[in-house]
Amino acid sequence: MNYLPKALTKSVLLSKGSVFRDLDRSRTYRYLNELKTFKYPNIEYLENIADTTLTANIYLSPKKKYGLGFDVNLSQSNIQKVGVSFSSGVVIRNVFKGAETLQISVLGAIGASKDGAKTDAKFFDINELGADIKLNLPRLFFPLNTEKIIPKYMSPSTQISTGFTGQTNIGLDKQTINGTFGYRWFPSEKVTNTLDLVNMQYVRNLNPNNFFSVYKNSFSRLNNIATQSYETPADLLTTNSFGQSELLVSKADDFINLVTTDDLFQSSNTNDYQTVRNIKERKNRLIQDNFILASNFNYLRNSRENSFDTDFSIFRLKLELAGNLLYSASKLLDLKSNSENAYEVNGVPFSQYIKTEIDLIKLWDLGRSNVLAMRSFFGIAIPMGNASSIPFSKSFFAGGSNDNRAWTAYDLGPGSSGNNNEFNEANLKIAFSLEHRYNLFGKLNGAFFVDAGNIWNVLDDVTDERATFDRLQSLKDIAVGTGLGLRYDFDFFIFRLDTGFKAYDPTYGDQNRWLNDFNFSHAVYNIGINYPF
Repeated sequence: MNYLPKALTKSVLLSKGSVFRDLDRSRTYRYLNELKTFKYPNIEYLENIADTTLTANIYLSPKKKYGLGFDVNLSQSNIQKVGVSFSSGVVIRNVFKGAETLQISVLGAIGASKDGAKTDAKFFDINELGADIKLNLPRLFFPLNTEKIIPKYMSPSTQISTGFTGQTNIGLDKQTINGTFGYRWFPSEKVTNTLDLVNMQYVRNLNPNNFFSVYKNSFSRLNNIATQSYETPADLLTTNSFGQSELLVSKADDFINLVTTDDLFQSSNTNDYQTVRNIKERKNRLIQDNFILASNFNYLRNSRENSFDTDFSIFRLKLELAGNLLYSASKLLDLKSNSENAYEVNGVPFSQYIKTEIDLIKLWDLGRSNVLAMRSFFGIAIPMGNASSIPFSKSFFAGGSNDNRAWTAYDLGPGSSGNNNEFNEANLKIAFSLEHRYNLFGKLNGAFFVDAGNIWNVLDDVTDERATFDRLQSLKDIAVGTGLGLRYDFDFFIFRLDTGFKAYDPTYGDQNRWLNDFNFSHAVYNIGINYPF
């Protein structure tokens, strides 16, 4: 046989001599389907008229050993004019004759930045390459017997993966290595539990000295202060083609150090001093290499019965803990910390935080092809012990085709700070969306939506009052966008076009925040595949 008998018998929840239960049949179907190795498993019952016993015959038709997939995506953000990403992977089934699945995939992306960091004339100045290997075992890979805790009718499985990505030509040039070891099981037909015992990520920035060539908004603010507010030494300045003085990019760090140690400037120009300090803190965080060793648990309850169901709810809860084991071990072993009082692994301070996300989606079928869809989201990540901030890869952002559609991705927030950075992110997020979907004619559908939300910094090292969450009064900085959308149903996917308008913009500060940019000249156009939620 091509399959180990034990691998197949473990998938069968029917047992000889037991009373017939249709639940056992349903669970067997589910377990066999979760193997992703067989096509449409079939169970037939033959009745013995003499004693009313049943014989169950199970027919399995194996899928092809190898499968190939390909995927293409388009994206756009406030720093990227256009981006194209692709991924391709091969699936190898029944690798060790126990219905295991091995997936090897490669990914790539190219993009054109709005303000390229390079001086050459290439249109696509952003690119990324990566590869992943994932192994799925249809059982819990654990040294102890877990049958009493997670019985086999819950279809338990083990996922092991590792991957590498490299980003080049964006200035900082980043490499990322990741690996996971975790479990998944289904307590009921509607509930999915996922537990990652180990989720490791290492991020290395190859060109941190090129920060101000990439984040030009930050440099522009420094330049304004250097040429208008501060008596900048001549060796830090140059003269541009218009005969105006401007700060040398190569001297930006020297200027920051000069300002942040100037007590007189701090007392006389508090706002400009704080701006320079904020830029310094953000730069240090974004160019810092990250080592993340985390564990997380994800609970998902989905009441959707099929792809045609338009009256259902989805609830997701995620809890993630990182760095606690390393921090405790460092304390116990009395290891030396660095100059910032942080412990390191191979010269890199490890991240420590607690992060949670709560996501609720609810759809109501109003009849006559009318559907009301609602989504609410809350997320917070709090740095602890060994860290004073959250790694960029674990922070939250707002805006984009699946968020607040009146702002482009990374363009909204934090708070009312005014979108000063190319990538605006923070460690607290609140989002709410309400969308009315209706049929126009044929396969063309329309939508009217209202999106609300923002991101803030909380309990970290950011001190800008406009960007931090300060009790309930910060809720006045929730941005509101509204708009109209079109969706065309191609049966196997939905093409989506949304136009978002800024109804309430918190960046206007103490001024009137309503309907200032509520027009087509400030509208944001989003293209997406399938519904936003």
